[in-house]
Amino acid sequence: MFSRRTSWSVGLNRIGAAWDACRRSGRPALDLTETNPTAVGLPMPDREIRAALADDRLMRYQPTPFGHPAAREAVAAYHGGAVGWEQVILTASTSEAYALLFKLLADPDDRVLVPVPSYPLFDYLAGLEGVETVSYPFAWVEGGWFLDFGALEARIDGRTRAVVVVSPNNPTGAMLRQDEADRLLSICRDRGLALIVDEVFADHVFTATPSRLRSLAGRDEALVFVLGGLSKTCLLPQLKAAWIAASGPAEQLGQALARLEVVVDTYLSVNTPVQLALPRLLALREAIRAPLMARLRGNRAVLERALRGSAATPLPAHGGWSAVVRVPREPGEEERVLRLMTRHGLRVHPGFFFDFPTEAFLVVSLLTPEEEFGRGAALLAADADAP
Repeated sequence: MFSRRTSWSVGLNRIGAAWDACRRSGRPALDLTETNPTAVGLPMPDREIRAALADDRLMRYQPTPFGHPAAREAVAAYHGGAVGWEQVILTASTSEAYALLFKLLADPDDRVLVPVPSYPLFDYLAGLEGVETVSYPFAWVEGGWFLDFGALEARIDGRTRAVVVVSPNNPTGAMLRQDEADRLLSICRDRGLALIVDEVFADHVFTATPSRLRSLAGRDEALVFVLGGLSKTCLLPQLKAAWIAASGPAEQLGQALARLEVVVDTYLSVNTPVQLALPRLLALREAIRAPLMARLRGNRAVLERALRGSAATPLPAHGGWSAVVRVPREPGEEERVLRLMTRHGLRVHPGFFFDFPTEAFLVVSLLTPEEEFGRGAALLAADADAP
């Protein structure tokens, strides 16, 4: 009766079951995995957001496949004019953007290359389109993460249609280097592949470094699709608005936009109120970003202080909302995560959740309110030194 695409295992694993039991026990629980920006007490310009959504034009429906022109112009301006507004496609989410692009680029059983470590979403998104994912590594070398080009090129075959890259990466916070971006674009051009660049965390960079690339929007060496959205840029996941900024060689770009117009016209998923509000919402992003960055930087500093001198080490990151902590291999990631829950009521993610190729790593959210994060960081340090 059901599709093979939805034949997932949906039961709780050991970690999920342990956290469920921890919450039901009534013991104090401390969650260092929260990534919902609306649930962590960050100040927001509520009045201005509500005003942006109170537009008299929302009572009139004017279906436009790529979205309202003024909203697309605002996204083009957000990208510094690197793309024209005609190259912007509005979507309901970056997940939907991936789905649309997989429809555009790949037939069933074709392949897309996806990075590891990374957020465990690509297999689901690609699988729902009948597309296969093949992972390529960003390798940790003491001091930073480096794209393993040898491994990437070895995984390209006749069924490969696109390469996905996330910068800053989730959860490592690594950003593409200028030379890595140039080489990646050259490979895509020479092998006839599209490049999908997830830049949802691009506004949340800790330090500007000339060697790191802030955005690939507007690059035309190959067909490039840059993804962004209100969920991260303005901390408004509930408003369901994102975008694709497309660029590339003129002929390929023209064909891509023509085909995408038919695809998105089939769904018309972005609601009118958020399209009309988008220019005003994007104009609020700096006011929204300031307290967020203060928390991210503050929690990062707290983590580094708490772990200094312990057996746990926070890995360097350039941006994003997460921190990766290297811990002793014994007793193993899963057992350590379970021990933190049962002994301390502390929830963290194991590295294997993000397909880290080796042990042992933990991942924590820097969005956590400061007091809670400080207590959690101290527990991590103590546990790393425990037998």
